[in-house]
Amino acid sequence: MGPETAAVLQLVALIGALALCYIPFGNHMARVYSSDKHWRVEKWIYKGIGANPDTEMRWPAYLRGVLAFSLVGVLFLYVLQRIQGILPGSLGFSSVNPAQSFNTAVSFVTNTNWQSYYGEQTMGHVVQTAGLAVQNFVSAAVGIAVAVALVRGFARSRTGEIGNFWADLVRGTVRILVPFAAIAAVILVACGAIQNFSGIHEVGQFMGGSQQWNGGAVASQEAIKELGTNGGGYFNANSAHPFENPTPFTNLFEIFLILLIPFALTRTFGVMVGSVRQGYAILATMGTIWLGFTALMMWTEFAHHGPALQLAGGAYEGKEVRFGVGGSSIFAVSTTLTSTGAVNSFHSSFTGLGGGITLLSMMLGEIAPGGTGSGLYGILIMAIIAVFIAGLMVGRTPEYLGKKIGAREIKLSAIYILITPALALVFAAASMALPTPPHSMLNPGAHGFSEVLYAFTSAANNNGSAFAGLNANTDWYNTMTGLAMLFGRFLPMVFVLALAGSLAEQKPVPATAGTLRTEKPLFTGLLVGAIIIITGLTYFPALALGPLAEGLAS
Repeated sequence: MGPETAAVLQLVALIGALALCYIPFGNHMARVYSSDKHWRVEKWIYKGIGANPDTEMRWPAYLRGVLAFSLVGVLFLYVLQRIQGILPGSLGFSSVNPAQSFNTAVSFVTNTNWQSYYGEQTMGHVVQTAGLAVQNFVSAAVGIAVAVALVRGFARSRTGEIGNFWADLVRGTVRILVPFAAIAAVILVACGAIQNFSGIHEVGQFMGGSQQWNGGAVASQEAIKELGTNGGGYFNANSAHPFENPTPFTNLFEIFLILLIPFALTRTFGVMVGSVRQGYAILATMGTIWLGFTALMMWTEFAHHGPALQLAGGAYEGKEVRFGVGGSSIFAVSTTLTSTGAVNSFHSSFTGLGGGITLLSMMLGEIAPGGTGSGLYGILIMAIIAVFIAGLMVGRTPEYLGKKIGAREIKLSAIYILITPALALVFAAASMALPTPPHSMLNPGAHGFSEVLYAFTSAANNNGSAFAGLNANTDWYNTMTGLAMLFGRFLPMVFVLALAGSLAEQKPVPATAGTLRTEKPLFTGLLVGAIIIITGLTYFPALALGPLAEGLAS
């Protein structure tokens, strides 16, 4: 069997597994967020935090809950890292310096999981499990909660109430993320991922010296890292490390975990708005982009010219031979089209055009299928833009799901789609213009610029992956990427929740003969086109200076 055939079979198996889980898992999430009953453990949590889960919130109150909870998370994780040196189970590691503590705290609370440190050489067991792993759960739950609030905005009418943040947060964690991550962790342990609290071991003799490895609760963190589209690895090599990702099966299983919730949320959306066909239209949009980018990535990595690459069967530089070009290509596209950022190969070592695909995947806004929650609300914003464009072409007031898209809604949507490009491009430009930040680049020219552009695109879009050559562990990059992650996570949520409140206040508009049928393939094509064109117009100059220049020159 050739490597191309093996890659196609992996893709078919992955799609089959996702298809089998789509309806039951999507329906389950819809029941979770529509139920009026509380589990006993949830009641204990509500009592502990002093929240009333039955009180409906308008969007400002919902936003205050999101921001307050996230602020507490940043402060707790920052302090935990600063006192690591006196904590038990620190493995002898010292406290983390202030700039890196700030960057890491923001990174994990914003569901970015950008890491400017070596995981196995910096963080002890307590910080990894009580700090980073906990944020992997709750940051993902926050993203789903905001998406569900927007869905309620479409589903409800003549009310400004969009749910209760604390109930949505707790239910998402207790009923979805914890049980399914536990099952995934057991599967990973059974397949060879480690799960322990052992100390540092010296392993063998290498070129006159020994190599040190430490254990950890790796499988449990790996499970929620992928299921919650987090991405932060226990080890510096991330999912290329055999302790985190031992076999080709676990590699495919981890891709499945990355895509499961974002794709299934389209079913949840369809059920909650009362039209599963609307969910299928969004799913078709996501699936078209994901498949197209995966096919394009495989083509660039398998068919790259050059006798050495042709003899090897593809561009193997920076890729794990356990997974090959196919497994690495599927993983790279899936992790950058979502907000995961986990890697099983080094994107900096991909071909020029292949690295450009990972960049473009993030630049789309990570909406195909995107992160846990953020992918759904991101593509719904793009759907509103697409409906508005269609309305301009026919001279009709645009409508989506029975709600008129007026001046307020389109302004909120327009600001939303401008935030992350502005953050990525402004911070990248500043890093190239100032005298000191360019010293962090490993490579000169177009590839060096791509390293910087990738870093801030990843941070602003809450992805977390990196072009590995950039030395981001400096005060400048720790601070600036931290700010990009903060603004890139919470500023869009402000406009999403404001939009949800605005939609919930409207009364439904009956469909007429002139209403755009947004559940039809025509709308799916319009939405795909709008996403590609808007992204292309926004980022093309930057892409031309980086990966396109490198790819065309190679």
